Amino acid sequence: MDLSEMQTRAAELEQQISALPAGSITKKTVRGKDYFYHRWTENKKRREKYIPADELENFRAQIERRKELEQELKALKKQLPKTKAIDTSIFTTNIRTGEALRSFAAPVRDYRKRECFRQLYDFVYGAPQDKVFILYGLRRTGKTTMIRQIFAEMSDAELAKAAFIQITAKDTLANVNRDLKQLEAQGFRYVFLDEVTLMEDFIEGAALFSDVFAACGMKIVLSGTDSLGFLFTEDEQLYDRCIILHTTFIPYREFESVLGIHGIDEYIRYGGTMSLGGVHYNETSTFASKESADEYVDTAIARNIQHSLRCYQYEGHFRHLRDLYDKNELTSAINRVVEDINHRFTLEVLTQDWKSHDLGISTSNLRRDRENPTAILDRIDFSAVTDRLRKLLEIRNKAEQTVKLDNAHVAEIKEYLDLLDLTQEIDVLHLPNVSTKSSRTVIAQPGLRYAQADALIRSLLLDETFSALSLAERTAVLERILTEIKGRMLEDIVLLETKLANPKKQVFVLQFPVGEFDMVVFDPEVGACQIFEIKHREETVPQQYRHLIDEEKCTQTEHRYGPITGKFVLYRGKSQVVNGIQYQNVEEYLRNLA
Repeated sequence: MDLSEMQTRAAELEQQISALPAGSITKKTVRGKDYFYHRWTENKKRREKYIPADELENFRAQIERRKELEQELKALKKQLPKTKAIDTSIFTTNIRTGEALRSFAAPVRDYRKRECFRQLYDFVYGAPQDKVFILYGLRRTGKTTMIRQIFAEMSDAELAKAAFIQITAKDTLANVNRDLKQLEAQGFRYVFLDEVTLMEDFIEGAALFSDVFAACGMKIVLSGTDSLGFLFTEDEQLYDRCIILHTTFIPYREFESVLGIHGIDEYIRYGGTMSLGGVHYNETSTFASKESADEYVDTAIARNIQHSLRCYQYEGHFRHLRDLYDKNELTSAINRVVEDINHRFTLEVLTQDWKSHDLGISTSNLRRDRENPTAILDRIDFSAVTDRLRKLLEIRNKAEQTVKLDNAHVAEIKEYLDLLDLTQEIDVLHLPNVSTKSSRTVIAQPGLRYAQADALIRSLLLDETFSALSLAERTAVLERILTEIKGRMLEDIVLLETKLANPKKQVFVLQFPVGEFDMVVFDPEVGACQIFEIKHREETVPQQYRHLIDEEKCTQTEHRYGPITGKFVLYRGKSQVVNGIQYQNVEEYLRNLA
């Protein structure tokens, strides 16, 4: 085995070892019965977890396999030549080089890559240019993983010229400048700086990276979660001197292809980050609960915005948000705006759609249920429920606020949410009254919306109306209403992804005095359109396409948007043609969007 083969094998072993459980199996006997536990050390603390009997043998085999691989790796490393390590003591910042980078990259070597990885790869290995590469997006969207994947693909010679700098809040631009000069003097070519916006003086001094180091041939990649800070920098210090890659939006096809998880309902519940139950990326789903979703909004979104505003123009860009910042209420205000967007979405489904759409259908279905007919949904006190939901989301009454959260505050916070790619507006147009126009706010991370909506719906069970219901009845009501929530969210997902995949076309909801087309895709270049109904169901029902075959609605639409070239129902069943209407599986549709 030559040197290259040994290094490759060592990296493979490290990857395999990291995927296997560490520690040992211990047995406890209680009242004559044996119980087995996995015991390991984590953060200098001993941990234990019960092993079910049916998993014991497999778990024992994994433990043994890890020991075998560790022995092989130990023997292999004895054969590898000792590489001269860089003296990191000369650096002020936290820098990884050489073998430390190889170990850093090993756990992600076999991870599937995001589609945008190619843009980063092409920059790193492309021709030198006087620009830096900015890789930014909200937390847990795969930024650092992509950098590690770059290291994993480097040859030994390339890795010897690569460095990874982990920036902390105590670092300054002056410190980074000194370390970059040291790296340049030692022949380093590829330098990656993670969480670079944590530096208080980054926004005002970022031109250093392009004008000094990139101009001398160094490939500089800046990454971080402070998206707004990068946008401010792009507009000023790095104007026309950077390549931007934003990772926040993760479409369904990437959720499926990268994480290997299939099913639109899984995307509705957890979509938006590259973390789900230990599959490839992080240990737990970001949106597994309302608590974790709220924590994400607070740390990844609210503090992101506040930190950027504090560091930009020497705190001179707070605009109407200055009073909230001075009263230490800006972070909570941003949280309230995000919650309110999802709060309004949920209430819209529970009120407006109650009267006219899917939830109304659900109500009648419950009444007609042959096995367990119930009129429970007819008796809900929505006024009381709304009060309870407001408390659940901790939306304070305006009278309790130290600083009034007025329309100017909300509008500016919403602008920043749009800039972060967290929210998008979908047009809602009207016929025959073309002058009427509204919009629908879509959250680009569906898991965030679902976590908060789920918490709201569960609060319905606290209503006294439900006190007489059995557990089975309460569960049935909960599941039925959550299905309606998923249906509306499915519409929003399809609208958003179709819009982003078709920048030259107009994508909107089209409403009539009675009824609507869930989606219209209008191509102004050819003067034609396609019309869609979007359903969460798996079955085909004639009622699903009644609007698509309504002659008056179609005539009005064609007069305004040209010939209708396709009529579609997107749903969760198999693709087929029913009475001339093209039924298409919604997962296939989303998977094939360019």
